[in-house]
Amino acid sequence: MNYFKECDVVVIGGGLVGAAILRELSKYELHALLIEKEHDLAMGTTAANSAILHAGFDAPTGSYKARMNVRGNALFHELEEELNLDIRWLGSLVVATSEEEMASIKELQQRGIANGVQGLKILTAEQVHEKEPHLQNVKGALWAPSAGVIWPFTACVSFAECGVQNGAEVLRQTECLGFIKEDGAIVGVQTNQGVIKTKYVINAAGVYSDVIAHLAGDNSFSITPRKGEYILFDKEGSKQLVNGVVFPTPTKKSKGILICTTTHGNVFIGPNANDQEDKEDRAVTAEGMEEIIKSAQKLIPDLPLQRTLTEFAGLRAVSSTGDFVLGKSPIPGFYNAAGIQSPGLTSAPAIAEYIVTKLVQEAKFNKKKDFRAALPRRKPFLRMTNEEREALIKKNKLYGRVVCRCETVTEGEIVDAIHSPVGATTVDAIKRRCRAGMGRCQGSFCGPTVALILARELGIPVEKVFKGKGKSPLYYPKGAGK
Repeated sequence: MNYFKECDVVVIGGGLVGAAILRELSKYELHALLIEKEHDLAMGTTAANSAILHAGFDAPTGSYKARMNVRGNALFHELEEELNLDIRWLGSLVVATSEEEMASIKELQQRGIANGVQGLKILTAEQVHEKEPHLQNVKGALWAPSAGVIWPFTACVSFAECGVQNGAEVLRQTECLGFIKEDGAIVGVQTNQGVIKTKYVINAAGVYSDVIAHLAGDNSFSITPRKGEYILFDKEGSKQLVNGVVFPTPTKKSKGILICTTTHGNVFIGPNANDQEDKEDRAVTAEGMEEIIKSAQKLIPDLPLQRTLTEFAGLRAVSSTGDFVLGKSPIPGFYNAAGIQSPGLTSAPAIAEYIVTKLVQEAKFNKKKDFRAALPRRKPFLRMTNEEREALIKKNKLYGRVVCRCETVTEGEIVDAIHSPVGATTVDAIKRRCRAGMGRCQGSFCGPTVALILARELGIPVEKVFKGKGKSPLYYPKGAGK
């Protein structure tokens, strides 16, 4: 059989979990390859979530969710500097509005202590208002100082680029279609690009992880997509909302509609939680918007809805097991990192550590002596001092040209994003890496310039530049459609 690639391990799925697994694999003397069916990484669950690094008090004690959450939170504290991660350690509040809810958050505190979470504390209403003066109807809250918020897009890319820095590969627009087996064990992955010869496969395919597992012959679980809808406010409107992460008292189905800041100063409300069959439907609904607005108004009645920047929805992969599906499958050579819903983002580096440890124990791969854990230092132009900006512009005049006025993104940063080890090839990929197009005008000013820069740097006509997926051209040749 002809193979277009050969490697030791194939990781299926280019979200944060898959990227973290790729980096973890790159610590060993093996050739790892990640395949992603879309044009870029971070286009599934990683593209639309609450971006919270949870402390770890919510999940049942002893579950994968609880164990991976607490360990993952600790690892993010360690990896923040190495991978240039955009994190704000703000802590989180679970707010109670009744005596019944006060009893619930005390139960959460005890569960968190059992899970190994440090520093949990019950606050009075007065103490809550010291932290969040705009909240109303507050009886008290559970304070978790180890929680935070992260910018998930660049985190995903950073994990992947560290893997590439250490010899791993990333293939985009490469979809898994099936598997080649010999004596029941996987020896190859069939893709739309050809067959990849491999010894091991790690399934991190998000809402499609059950489909991938079934293709391999593993029918031990199924995935239900759970839609969560959000409203994001602009920075001006966000000033009158919250300073950090504010949860309501959770229900059995979800952590509830939260009010939360981002690493860039915007505040959002959401998500709701509605199960569906469609693995692609990310449309927001009027009913969903009404639901999250009414819920958020219980804590902040006067929401600045006139300052809404955008609305969006994401899908969480809910496993039929009720927990993460982690580890070796009954199919030889096949490992699952599936059912990764909240707190999946926080858990990602711990899941990677857990899965790769299990695989290495089986395969007997040795650790590298020359693994490079840290990426080159980088700092957004927006957050530089004037002296740092002047020094950078002297080295490269492209940093002196601001392309995105809303977020102060320069042409130099856009060019860097295109030519990085896992470079941007679409307008949305630029947006995910350096925020050009994520400001108040939502790309109406900078979008055409970003497209022209992509065309120039990639050496393609501008009509070949896509917004996101491969069916979204922004421009057509002159005379097209006549």
